[in-house]
Amino acid sequence: MPKLIPYHNTYKATGVDDADAQDIVLIHGWGLHAIVFDDIVPALLERFRVTVVDLPGMGQSPLPGADYTLEFLADQVLAIMPGRAHVLGWSLGGLVALAMAGKAPERVLSVVTVAASPRFTSTENWDAAMKPEILAKFAEMFDEDQEGTLVRFLALNCKGSAAMRADTARLKEILYFCGLPAPRALRGGLDLLRDADLRSLLPTLPMPVLMVFGENDHIVPAAAMAASEPLINQGRTALIEQVAHVPFLSAPDTFTQAVYDFYREHQLVH
Repeated sequence: MPKLIPYHNTYKATGVDDADAQDIVLIHGWGLHAIVFDDIVPALLERFRVTVVDLPGMGQSPLPGADYTLEFLADQVLAIMPGRAHVLGWSLGGLVALAMAGKAPERVLSVVTVAASPRFTSTENWDAAMKPEILAKFAEMFDEDQEGTLVRFLALNCKGSAAMRADTARLKEILYFCGLPAPRALRGGLDLLRDADLRSLLPTLPMPVLMVFGENDHIVPAAAMAASEPLINQGRTALIEQVAHVPFLSAPDTFTQAVYDFYREHQLVH
């Protein structure tokens, strides 16, 4: 039986000679797929060869029979990633990006997380996060009405954004473009968000790390920025104003400027 690998696509750089371009891999969040990054791909192609990937069971990717763990997702993306690359992950994808950096630091040149923190749910000494009981209630609702819960979650992604209505409509359009994700992938993703804790990993990462937060995020609160920054070994955090959980959708130009500023600070691009 052939090995199942995630759907992925690589776009040639446009602003530099493709043979000289560095690689960057984009990893989406829970319930969506790679099309969510469409608004920022052109700007990234000015300096990079861009690979987008659909996580297993989402978008166009098959769902292997393995347990839906963070290690499994990291291995799946590493399997299709170019030899060495920068990695940018949004929400759940941010956790995957950090896990990839921990598993293969020699291959990951830098990490940008977007609307993600090393622990998604609150616990002792980690207050700036979603309460576990809220996520548990969300999971209970998901078991009763999967599609309805997914659509409500998309609206929560955009709550607080200055472009909330337009952003919500766009996410719904993206959601249905490839058909609904596999229920097992969605449920496994919720369990992963509940349990994953990368607070001890983050300080060990040797590559530059940028963690981007949205000022009005109702899923990963902006307060997580202050809690996360001391854990970064090399790098920093950034806050984008008037956006919620999807800053690259609400303010793509501001977002890409913040990312490129970080790359230039660390001499990752010229």
